[in-house]
Amino acid sequence: MSTSADQRFGSLWWLVMLFGAAVLAVGAFFVASPHETLSTFTVIAGILLLVDGVMAIVASIFGRGEGRGLIALIGVLGAIAGLVLIKKPFDTLIAFVLIFGVWLIVAGTVRFVAAFGEPEGRAGNIAIAVLDVIAGIVILSWPAPSLATLAVIIGIVLMFRGVLWMVAGWQLRGAAHELDSDLTAHPAT
Repeated sequence: MSTSADQRFGSLWWLVMLFGAAVLAVGAFFVASPHETLSTFTVIAGILLLVDGVMAIVASIFGRGEGRGLIALIGVLGAIAGLVLIKKPFDTLIAFVLIFGVWLIVAGTVRFVAAFGEPEGRAGNIAIAVLDVIAGIVILSWPAPSLATLAVIIGIVLMFRGVLWMVAGWQLRGAAHELDSDLTAHPAT
């Protein structure tokens, strides 16, 4: 990626942090109000899956490393699952648990494998991957619990992911400032 493209991508650090704050807020909503209408949960989860899918696709385009294809695949699957949940929220309530549980396991597994191809941020990617897989297994193992319990589990996962997105945005901000400083100190000839 060229330095100009790095600068443009780095300048979007605030967007990554904003997405993280939104995910954190939605997670807190899930934990604080688990008895809200079921279709609202489904639509919110659909929107988050859609946005997360699009962000994963963008990350696979601009990212480096061997796991970009896997991240793009997860992005496409997440976007499709999100669209299904948004389009048919009431009809998909029964399938919601299965869709979300399977998505967490697949996304976590792919993120875990992809983390070893990208040395930067490896620990954070592994942490989110393990959390996703564990949450997916718990959700699929006990599909009968009340949706309120599921909402709390999803909320905790979303809050953790939101914090990690915000940390990634902050790190991107630092990298952008470092790149700007390097370019100012050593202008191209």
